[in-house]
Amino acid sequence: MVNRHTFALIILIFFFWSCASIQPPPPKLLISDLPAGETTGLNLDDRILLEDAWSYLQQGDTRRASRLLNKLGPSHPFYYAGMGYVAYILNDMTQAEETFKTALRINPDSILGHLGLSQVYRDSGRPDLAFSEYREVLKRDPDHPWVTPRYETLRAQKTGDLLSQGRAFYTSGDKEASKKSFLMALYYSPESLDAHWNLARIFMDENNTRSALLHLKTAFASDPENRDLRTRYADLLFKTEDYKKSLELYEDLLEKWPDDSEYKSRLETIKNRLGIFELPSQYNVIISSETITNQETAALVAVKFKSIITERIQKPPIIIDIATSWAQKYIIQTTALGILPVYPNHEFRPQKTIHRAEMAETLIRLIDYLKLKGYGFIQHIAPDRIRIQDVGPDNLFYRPITQILAYDIMSLESDQRFLPNDPVSGRDAIRYMDIILALIQ
Repeated sequence: MVNRHTFALIILIFFFWSCASIQPPPPKLLISDLPAGETTGLNLDDRILLEDAWSYLQQGDTRRASRLLNKLGPSHPFYYAGMGYVAYILNDMTQAEETFKTALRINPDSILGHLGLSQVYRDSGRPDLAFSEYREVLKRDPDHPWVTPRYETLRAQKTGDLLSQGRAFYTSGDKEASKKSFLMALYYSPESLDAHWNLARIFMDENNTRSALLHLKTAFASDPENRDLRTRYADLLFKTEDYKKSLELYEDLLEKWPDDSEYKSRLETIKNRLGIFELPSQYNVIISSETITNQETAALVAVKFKSIITERIQKPPIIIDIATSWAQKYIIQTTALGILPVYPNHEFRPQKTIHRAEMAETLIRLIDYLKLKGYGFIQHIAPDRIRIQDVGPDNLFYRPITQILAYDIMSLESDQRFLPNDPVSGRDAIRYMDIILALIQ
C-alpha cells in the first residue's frame, strides 16, 4: 500500500513539474511562424529540429524549446531569436532584449528578431523604439498582417499628439519645444503637411530661410494645389533670390487668380530682376541699326547687364520726354544709376543718335558703376600716353575717350583718328558691351 501511495505521489510531483515548465505565452505576445524563405537553406535535420522547437515556443513549452535550440547551437541562424522568445515567455525582459539584439547583429534582416524586439519595447513603455522595429519589419514585409495595423495605429496616435503639443508650445511662445515636437512628428509621419508647414513657419520666424525653404518645398510637393502654401513657397523663393522658380509659381498663381494685384506686382518685380521685360520688337532690330539712339543704348545696357543691375529705383530722375518711348523703363533704370545722362532741362532725347564720343562716355560710366559693384578692370596702356589725331585735351570727351582706349574696348583708326562725331551702329554698340561682359566674367 505504501508503495502504491509513494508511486502516486511521484507521478503527481512529475505532473506538476511538467506543467511548471509550460507557461502559455503572454496574451499580447506574437510568435509568428518561421519565414519559409529563411529556412529553405537549412538541411533536413536542422529544419525538423527548428520546426519542433518553434512549435514548443508557440505552446509556451520553454523547457523543450530550449533543449532543441541548444542542440542547434549559437551558430545556428535562428538560435538567438528563439532564445529571445524563451526569455520573453519567462518574463525576463532584460535577457530577451539583449538576445534579440544579438540575433539582429548576426542577421539584421531577421523579421523574427525585429518582431520580438518590437514587443519588448512595446511592453517596456518605449513606443518610439517599438515603432522603429515595426518600420524595420515593414521594410522587409510591407504587408505584414500583424505589424501593419499596429504601426498605423501608433503612427496616427503619436503624430496627432506631437502636432497638438507643437501647436500648444508655439502658441505659448516656446518655439524651441515646438520645433522639437514637429520634428518628432516627422519621425512618425515624414509626409505630414501640418508638421512641415509649422516647421517652415518657425524657421521663417528665425530667419533661417534655408531650413524654411526645405520644409515648404516638401509641404508644397504634398499639396501643390494649396493656394496659401503655393503663395508662401513662391514668396520665400523670391526672398532667397531663386527668381526662376518663383516666377513659375507666380505665373501659375496669376493664371488661376488673374485679378490678384499682389501676384501681378510680384510677377513684374521678378521679371525686372531677371531682365525679362518681354522685349519689344524694337529691341530685336538694334543689331541691324546703322545708327544707334539714346533709347536703344539704354535698352542694351539694361538688358545685357540685367543680372548685375538689380537695384530698386527709389527716386527716379525727372524726365519729360520719354512718356511714349518703348524703352521708358530702361531709360529710367540707367539714368537713375548715372550710366546715361539726363540733360539739365530734364530731357533725355530718346531719338537722338549717339556718336562715338558719347558712346565712350557711356561705356566709362558703365565701367565706373561696375567697379562700385566690385568688378575689376585693367588698362592696357596709360591714358596719358595715348595720342589721338582728332581729339585734343581741350575736347569735352577727351578723358572718357582716352580711358576707353586704354581699356582696349574701343579703338583708333589706322591714322590714329577716333572719329568722335561719327554715329555708332547697333552692331558696334553690342560688340563694345559684350567686351565689357567678357572682362567681368
